Amino acid sequence: MDPAVAAAVGEAERIRLRAIDRVAYASDASHFLHTPRAVVIADDAAEVGAIMRAATASGSRVTFRSGGTSLSGQSSGEDILVDTRRSFRRIDVLDGGRRVRVQPGATVRQVNARLLRHGYRLGPDPASEAACTIGGVIANNSSGMACGTVENTYRTLESMVFVLPSGTVVDSAALDADAALQAAEPELFEGLRRLTARVRSNPDSVRLIERQFAMKNTIGYGVNAFLDHESPVQVLTRLVIGSEGTLAFVAEATYRTVPIKPRVTTALAVFPDIVEATRALPALVATGAATLELMDATSLRVGQSFADAPPQIRGFEVTDQAALLIEYQAMDEAGLAALAAAGSALLRELPLITPAALSSDAGERALAWKLRKGLYTSVAGARPSGTTALLEDIVVPVPQLAPTCASLQDLFATYSYSDSVIFGHAKDGNIHFMLTDRFEGDAALGRFTSFTEEMVDLVLGAGGNLKAEHGTGRVMAPYVRRQYGEELYQVMRELKRLCDPTGMLNPGVIIEDDPRAHLRNIKLAEPIEAEADRCVECGYCEPVCPSKDLTLTPRQRIVVRRGMKRAEAAGDHALARELDRDYDYAGVDTCAVNGMCVTACPVLINTGALVKRLRREDQNPVLAAGWKAAAHGWGAVSRGAAAALTVADHVPAGLVKAATTVGRALLGADTVPEYSADLPAGGSARGPLTGCLGSGPGDPVAVYLPACVNSMFGAAGEGIGATSAFARLLERAGVRVVVPEGIEALCCSTPWTSKGYAGGRDVMADRVVEAVRVASRDGALPVISDASSCTEGFAHIFEDRKLPFRTEDAVDFVAREVLPALGEITPLVDSLVLHPTCSSTQMGLDPALQAVGAVVAREVTVPYAWNCCGFAGDRGMLHPELTAAATAAEAAEVARLGADAHASCNRTCEIGMTRATGAEYRHVLELLEEATRPLS
Repeated sequence: MDPAVAAAVGEAERIRLRAIDRVAYASDASHFLHTPRAVVIADDAAEVGAIMRAATASGSRVTFRSGGTSLSGQSSGEDILVDTRRSFRRIDVLDGGRRVRVQPGATVRQVNARLLRHGYRLGPDPASEAACTIGGVIANNSSGMACGTVENTYRTLESMVFVLPSGTVVDSAALDADAALQAAEPELFEGLRRLTARVRSNPDSVRLIERQFAMKNTIGYGVNAFLDHESPVQVLTRLVIGSEGTLAFVAEATYRTVPIKPRVTTALAVFPDIVEATRALPALVATGAATLELMDATSLRVGQSFADAPPQIRGFEVTDQAALLIEYQAMDEAGLAALAAAGSALLRELPLITPAALSSDAGERALAWKLRKGLYTSVAGARPSGTTALLEDIVVPVPQLAPTCASLQDLFATYSYSDSVIFGHAKDGNIHFMLTDRFEGDAALGRFTSFTEEMVDLVLGAGGNLKAEHGTGRVMAPYVRRQYGEELYQVMRELKRLCDPTGMLNPGVIIEDDPRAHLRNIKLAEPIEAEADRCVECGYCEPVCPSKDLTLTPRQRIVVRRGMKRAEAAGDHALARELDRDYDYAGVDTCAVNGMCVTACPVLINTGALVKRLRREDQNPVLAAGWKAAAHGWGAVSRGAAAALTVADHVPAGLVKAATTVGRALLGADTVPEYSADLPAGGSARGPLTGCLGSGPGDPVAVYLPACVNSMFGAAGEGIGATSAFARLLERAGVRVVVPEGIEALCCSTPWTSKGYAGGRDVMADRVVEAVRVASRDGALPVISDASSCTEGFAHIFEDRKLPFRTEDAVDFVAREVLPALGEITPLVDSLVLHPTCSSTQMGLDPALQAVGAVVAREVTVPYAWNCCGFAGDRGMLHPELTAAATAAEAAEVARLGADAHASCNRTCEIGMTRATGAEYRHVLELLEEATRPLS
């Protein structure tokens, strides 16, 4: 890395030069692979400007990376990759939600979550909204299923702050913006004026722009800005939209939002063929349909394989059929009724293979959308190991949609791209298709080259655009000249030269004269462990990962595994060894194995399962034997741990921490936990609870397994702990449960599972199954535990053994069985902040958690910045830096909220959040118990 560029970065530790960091950032969601020479975690816009100035002077090249969900290769580069996500996540809601000011690192979902309470949302609605960031949405002028060309960034952006390669900062909202630009960048200012006049004075250019930008269009630069705006600053602002990081860095954007239409009705209509489906589009658009999603015959064939395929696509052999997912949206019931009446009347007239009815049923809507969104998942996830999924998008005038789809299907057959589905936003003439292959060798690359050439001819012949939503990137950069012709292409080249004279920003993206550039650096997905081999590297998992700001994300863990295989295959054994060495900490030790990644993954990968496998394969046999012995004597071990915590609580914390520091130095940080003064004393034994708990004349209604974690770690402050609180609530509600014999020696087995100690896990699972079998009368009673991760752990034991035992968390049980029996409850506090856990989220427990919270507090808040706390059993004591990184944003928000009380539903998570925030977190059942105590 050039010394001048390094000097522009405020802190050296934010420059990443290790192989593992560079390999981790090499992949985005596209099918290209570019390994950067250096990664910089930028701190603010001024620093980005300084980096660009230094890079210009030194001849370095800079690429910006935020969400990394781009599909055309525009967020990867081979020189300096600047991470503009980590430090750029601020969101300011303005004017009651009618406007929002956002930094580029915030995701669309995060912004919309802030706007939801105000009844507004962003206009752009990309399918990747959970992971794609505002920076990418602006850079690609992303759209989506409903926004079309009227609610995208180009149309809904109010103003922008951006930084030019020279370091000049432009605020398009400033009253003197044009004067400031003219003073700071006179050549650029005058050049924009010349280009505007040049475009406007050329009738052919005007006609071409008006025709192509009447459709979705993200190929090349948004030269429609030369026709739509007068002021050089406003022209440049619109040109930056869709420029894919080649003209400037967007530091902040202010959007005009759109109202949320809460009333929805949906239908799935199946037509005899794609011609009939597309023929119906104008009439459906005229009825006010908000979305019209097309699925071709191959899509339906794939969809029929889904276990929960909608009934509309079952019961017939797919030949040429096609389907439209039709949805109407309105602000109120009256508006929806009018739209539904018009839509229903039309549906009765259309030539459908079976009648289609509009429905507002949430379950039916979910099935229809699962079909549409699951097509990519199904085909990409089922591709052969070692192949790459390439997702493309095009747009043609709607009347040309049917013949274009038919010709595409012919091309798939000609070039042997089997199971290539076509789906997309039919209302806009915008379709997506996917190719899967190992794009390596003359045969495969020759087939891809010929297919691409014919596809380009097809789309341009139909009057369409080669890119509608995904951006030009590298994949279509060689075809921009063919899309627009020589005159407008030269306008684009001149624009690039004016903004970025040295070509420093994102070279090879949008402007590229090499006709074979799109065939270089194609990513080859080397086969890896089965748990993660089907990963398409989309990045959807990254926002939910607790280690994302510390070491690696789930995507990066997989990318580095592939990097190791790639290095070995290339004979670079030194690189493979270096990656393997650094992976121990970055990939394995700091993974919380919480499974949150699977909740966001379109191909349902739990990267935690991969990490558990790696821990099993790399386990220390002495430690494995010790943990197995601990499983055999868990009662004594858990009580010993509690006693040790109690002793430690009465000894100066510095002495205890010094002892653990020595132990960590001798035995390893991943073996010996670090003691800190915020750890509580030990808790109470569980043995005395054996037998029936609660009150009332009836038989026990459940088996209760008090969590050992509540026994090892005592309650916070003066609290009584979740186990005692649950027992008292049962007593007051007149509900009885049974605690099995030997409870002191039972555990959910999560400690062994997460560490990869299969032998100890089997010992514990056998014991749990036998105890529950007896206590539950072979599964007649449900099983309850009082720590969400433990509830999940017990459920996994029973699932793995294929036992029909039902599990339920104590919070869910209390909300369902106990609360109704407690009568009217006076809130204990005015305001309560809740921290759901990763387990409560995955088990669907959060509604019950909020229901109990709403009883004990007048106002309940789950922070917008909520995430897994990363404490992960003992992981927060082994690697406290993981919890610190995972909770930083949430802790800052909690401090701003200043609530009266703080609660969660898992003891170690409560410890982690107490450590992170300085506020005392307790189990929510403790608060309920306190709120329902009889008056003395």
